[in-house]
Amino acid sequence: QVQLVESGGGLVQPGGSLRLSCAASGFTLDYSAIGWFRQAPGKEREGVSCISSSVGRTYYVEFVKGRFTISRDNAKNTVYLQMNSLKPEDTAVYYCAAVWSPSPVPCRSYVANSKSFEYWGQGTQVTVSS
Repeated sequence: QVQLVESGGGLVQPGGSLRLSCAASGFTLDYSAIGWFRQAPGKEREGVSCISSSVGRTYYVEFVKGRFTISRDNAKNTVYLQMNSLKPEDTAVYYCAAVWSPSPVPCRSYVANSKSFEYWGQGTQVTVSS
């Protein structure tokens, strides 16, 4: 049974930090690509970041570059999204997604197309407000 469970969301002030976790079960991250997406009310879902399994290659969309960091802990089968210098515009439900891939994937194109991913978590709410 493939499952992805996000956690770590919450309410923070602008400029604050959060670390989101995506715990995977039913598959191994070594053979997966993981993406982070977010969706704000009334807006389309947008890609945020991606990490590719084979070489640990990462990608960030421009509006989070330099502020967010994606990483993985294969021993814990968990992917993280460290979010620093948070802005009100970052407020959204954040989802992690996975697809099986034993070889590198083009993370830029994958994060631009949510249909590239097969498995999705239920999301965790991030609210940035003073």
